[in-house]
Amino acid sequence: MIIFRQDLCDHCGTCLSVCPQDAIVLYEREIYLVEERCDGCQRCLIVCPVRAVEVQR
Repeated sequence: MIIFRQDLCDHCGTCLSVCPQDAIVLYEREIYLVEERCDGCQRCLIVCPVRAVEVQR
């Protein structure tokens, strides 16, 4: 499962732009994952410049 660390996120939007499933949304200045849409590709994890995206097992 992918999680977003809100305390580390700088809201740059890079993760939003690379998600092929549109599973990442910005709502009231916080990033959220719509789990039903996520296919686990981890592109968001790779591009995050502040490492605010993690894989939780």
